[in-house]
Amino acid sequence: MATADVAAIKLMPARGTASLWPLRWFTELGKSTYVQWALAGGLIVILLMLPRLTGVSRQVLIAFGVRVQYLFFSVLTAVLCAELLKYIIGRSRPFVGGEANAFYFDHFAGIPAFESLPSGHASTAFALAFAVSAVWRKATLIMMVYAVLICVSRVILLAHHPSDVVGGALTGVICAMFIRYWFAARRLGFSIGRDGSIAPLAGPSGGSLKRVAREALAP
Repeated sequence: MATADVAAIKLMPARGTASLWPLRWFTELGKSTYVQWALAGGLIVILLMLPRLTGVSRQVLIAFGVRVQYLFFSVLTAVLCAELLKYIIGRSRPFVGGEANAFYFDHFAGIPAFESLPSGHASTAFALAFAVSAVWRKATLIMMVYAVLICVSRVILLAHHPSDVVGGALTGVICAMFIRYWFAARRLGFSIGRDGSIAPLAGPSGGSLKRVAREALAP
């Protein structure tokens, strides 16, 4: 905050620059509302499909549903924690008050201009990235690239200071780790080894999920 925030936001293009429209579109992919509704929609589809399945197919879909629940609750917890911290901390967004000031606070203000730390988009993106990577490790690289680009977009668009997105990333990862432990303690999608390490349980393959979908959608 003391060494990088002001210098960084002074280098960014002016807020509302027309050429930044692709970035304004992309940054919406980290908006908690869209991510949560997408995950909730997936859970609803799974619930609607379950009554049409029996035996192994039903168990495959339940196993997949547990993993989608983990993603949903990881993001939800991160969003709630970020919103609480925003309200308590009350840090101003870049250039609120007309100048670049990294230490302009109005605690418990509860208004958007003073909800900069932590970044909600960063919390959502990193919670989702960690959760997806914890379940499907092959997706780690692409999810980390997604989360980092969301953070970069928030700074370029002058929605947040660099330290805001760092704080948001930490919030998201910590919350997703907490939810992973909660699931692992109940052997829901994860297991806890004797050394305390947490590993994902073997889940349904893409092929098995396709077969289940065809069975559920069959007339």
